[in-house]
Amino acid sequence: MSAPASPALDEDISPLLELVREDLVRSPGVVDVPRIVRVLRRQGRVLGAAATLELTSRLRDHVDGLGPLQALVAPGVTDLLVNDDGTVWVDDAEGLHLASVHLGPGQARDLAVRLATAGGRRLDDAVPWADAHLPSGIRFHAVLPPLSPGGAILSLRLPSSARLDLEDLERFGAIGPASREVLQAIIAARVPFLITGGTGTGKSTLLAAMLREVSSEERIVIVEDVLELAVDHPHVVHLQSRHANSEGAGAVDLTALVRQSLRMRPDRVVLGECRGGEIRELLQALNTGHEGGCGTVHANTAADVPARLEALGALGGLDRGALAAQVASALEVVVQLARRDGVRVLEEIALLYRGEDGMLRTSTALRARAGRLEEGPAAEALAERVRTAGRIPAARSADVARPASRRSRTPHRRSA
Repeated sequence: MSAPASPALDEDISPLLELVREDLVRSPGVVDVPRIVRVLRRQGRVLGAAATLELTSRLRDHVDGLGPLQALVAPGVTDLLVNDDGTVWVDDAEGLHLASVHLGPGQARDLAVRLATAGGRRLDDAVPWADAHLPSGIRFHAVLPPLSPGGAILSLRLPSSARLDLEDLERFGAIGPASREVLQAIIAARVPFLITGGTGTGKSTLLAAMLREVSSEERIVIVEDVLELAVDHPHVVHLQSRHANSEGAGAVDLTALVRQSLRMRPDRVVLGECRGGEIRELLQALNTGHEGGCGTVHANTAADVPARLEALGALGGLDRGALAAQVASALEVVVQLARRDGVRVLEEIALLYRGEDGMLRTSTALRARAGRLEEGPAAEALAERVRTAGRIPAARSADVARPASRRSRTPHRRSA
């Protein structure tokens, strides 16, 4: 008796996928060739070796991977976005552009629910949104109808396959040689700093690259809502917040984790992204001997950072005056990033200070233009702070008001 005709690999694999999932329920394990061969035999089907390998790979993508989006994962891709109309957009070195893949409402919802489950999050009609970190390192967010007017909306932030350092960023055009020296000096002088910028400007990438410059003798404790920072350093500890379970219990927020981090003998406390009241704990940590701390904040310009910090401080119970007093002695430098023509670049380095009215202000120290650094009114103060006056140009305009110089702090050394 002749073997049944082999199914075409471009046919709809949904029926076969359901059979594979049923087989996984009966016999948990991985999606491999023996399992697929067993499922096909139950249907009376036979495939050649090459076709079986290809079909196994496709089914594995739908069970463990990104399903119809898996083919879009490639070097340089940072984001995959599925809109409520089923269109898929890819963000890579060329910027944001439309992909040829299109997801139906059922496909998008099934993919969203499966990925949320893989990330340990609930996603259904009762909880129609989820934010998760997948085992593959992908940051996942999804919203289901009726919160979205059409189908499910998915946002996937893909981790970089390579851990970049400052030299890599210089080679890619994100920073220049002079900027790299300044950033290295900021790390070496243990100056507390914030990396700021809009969404997708490379804040986490630059922060990870700068932390790579930290001495191997220092212990770095990183606190994040969702794990994103991949730091190539021999002594890094990660703490991740936990969402509440289906009963609304068990949540552990960033505020609690920052407090816990202070009991872990950190040399540097890093808050992956400041989003709320946890800024208060970070400022208190930086004001109690933990120098060189840092974090990221969303802000469109360096001049917007004070207002952004004031808004976050209000969530932590700090009024504008208290926030300014805390920041003035805890944070010193703002590294502002931007995205120009699809390229992530360092735009400005500024100093934080308190104005005559006691409120928080920023003053430009260095601004990047056409690959070169131009000095600002706070250039001399920055050079004095990091003790690299020979590498950072001093401000030429003597009549430009400069923020008052802060008292230089000696790096804390612990006895052996």
